[in-house]
Amino acid sequence: MVLAKRPAATEGTLRSWLLEGLQTDRKQIEHGPHVKHPWWRVMCLTGVDYFSTLGYQPGIAALAAGLLSPLATLFLVALTLLGALPVYRRVAAESPYGQGSIAMLEKLAPQWWGKIFVLALLGFAATDFVITMTLSAADATAHILENPFVPDALAGQRVLVTLVLLAALGGVFMLGFTEAIGIAVILVFIYLGLNAVVVSSAIVHVLESPQVVVDWQRALSLDFSSPFVMIGLSLLVMPKLALGMSGFETGVAVMPVVKGDMEQRVKGTRRLLTTAALIMSVFLVFSSFVTTVLIPHQEFEEGGKANGRALAYLAHEYLGNWFGTAYDISTIAILWFAGASAMAGLINLVPRYLPRYGMAPEWTGAVRPLVIVFSLIGFGITVIFDADVDAQGGAYATGVLVLMLSAAVAVTLSAWKKRQQVATAGFALISAVLGYTLVDNVIERPDGVKIASFFIAAIIVTSLISRATRSTELRVTEVRLDGLAEEFVNDACGEIHVIANEPNARDQAEYNDKLRETWQTHRLRSSEPVLFVEVTVPDASEFETELHVKGEERYGHKILTIESSAVPNSLAALLLYLRERTGGVPHIYFHWTEGNPVVAMLRYLVFGGGDVPPLTREVLRQAEPDQERRPHVHVG
Repeated sequence: MVLAKRPAATEGTLRSWLLEGLQTDRKQIEHGPHVKHPWWRVMCLTGVDYFSTLGYQPGIAALAAGLLSPLATLFLVALTLLGALPVYRRVAAESPYGQGSIAMLEKLAPQWWGKIFVLALLGFAATDFVITMTLSAADATAHILENPFVPDALAGQRVLVTLVLLAALGGVFMLGFTEAIGIAVILVFIYLGLNAVVVSSAIVHVLESPQVVVDWQRALSLDFSSPFVMIGLSLLVMPKLALGMSGFETGVAVMPVVKGDMEQRVKGTRRLLTTAALIMSVFLVFSSFVTTVLIPHQEFEEGGKANGRALAYLAHEYLGNWFGTAYDISTIAILWFAGASAMAGLINLVPRYLPRYGMAPEWTGAVRPLVIVFSLIGFGITVIFDADVDAQGGAYATGVLVLMLSAAVAVTLSAWKKRQQVATAGFALISAVLGYTLVDNVIERPDGVKIASFFIAAIIVTSLISRATRSTELRVTEVRLDGLAEEFVNDACGEIHVIANEPNARDQAEYNDKLRETWQTHRLRSSEPVLFVEVTVPDASEFETELHVKGEERYGHKILTIESSAVPNSLAALLLYLRERTGGVPHIYFHWTEGNPVVAMLRYLVFGGGDVPPLTREVLRQAEPDQERRPHVHVG
């Protein structure tokens, strides 16, 4: 019997449209939306973020590493292929429902500590995904305003243009997830094709003018004393290139969208992660090389023509302004839609955690309300940071690196538990490298931690407020009785009388005294059969649960025992279940709880107990508005 109520949508109304596709139970949330897609199409959706970094990654590498840009990029590619890729391939296998590494780490911390830990990681995920949307839109705006064919009227309007791009992105997801994937496929194929043309033409130019390579090698020998110095300096600056490592967490977050059964889903996700990493690695290596040897370094500086748009500079320089403009348009389009990868990650990740914790309204299981919320947050971030790409870069890199480090730690612990010594050592080494990269990035750009801390604090505070406001919901999805409990219920005739007992010694004296107290306080006739019910709370941090009711007979008394996350909610659910099974309205008997009611309420919120009688009645009042059908609560 399913008890917990879900948001109802009235047919043909705005509410119905907003709640369309509402994920109403855990199984649907785990298995994702009904419409699935081939892995390569999903790769395009997650890849719009990853591939779009080609728009600015070579310029960032040139500014950070100078002449060493190709070598630093090689180290970044090595970290991607030998570090991030193996980590996330394992995450995909061990967390196939789209929860990612967060779900793997959730099991390490018990009860409330685990929930707070997950909320903190979700704060970093929100930092990563939201800043991805705002930073990419701001970068797309920069490309729009720097194009020579753009009207002068748009000069200085970067905030307004960025807000329009974010609104358009949200509008796509309001239409539907399938439409977003369709747009992503078109943009990725066009963008990668144009990049292939630009990089190939640049390589041809290098081959035709080998002197540029000779000049680069001579400059290296003059500036650096030995190859070991070059390697050491490249490793030191490599963390600044971490922006190019985004996309992996999104890849596992959207796993439920991949077509096929569980095994095919894992294989498809691994295939999309590997394919995206290989494609991006090839482009990064060649683009960093040609931009370093062909573009004067001063053009990478602020105000230079290659600042944040190195490949666009080459497109205009060697293929003409018309092709360069076409390249700019494709870059703008994919940078604008790079936020789609982040939006997809958010709308797949949030319903798997916060509603399950009772820390978000049930409507967060639907796509469109989440799109509206995250779009509004994106608007706020854009206004606060004045659509400045550099100002948001630190927070973006911090969010990416924290999530990647958490994934590496999760798979390291997983391999260690399974006694896989070689895998444990390898993943531990990857964790150490990512840890160094994160620390270096935080020292270099501490504003990223500040922004992430704001997101974490906001998520924790709003989640706890939501949990408190939803605490008196029924919270029980289903009631199941074992054989003896079924027998007790079937034997009950007429009105059912239930005595709530807090289990202590559970000896004969305890039950006899409780029964005698009920007779005296509530004038219950000794001839009327009663059932004792006892609820224990192993983990009060859980929200929705199934009730597994076990029957037990002790000293001639019939007892129903339950383990649940909250005593009042479980008792209310049991009473409603008994009403439906027997057709009669049951009665439950309590004695008043001693102590401060405010303290009792806090005990209820944190430990699932507290002042049980009035809370049980309140849960019943909310669940059953008809007073005649509502189970009776007696307190004395």
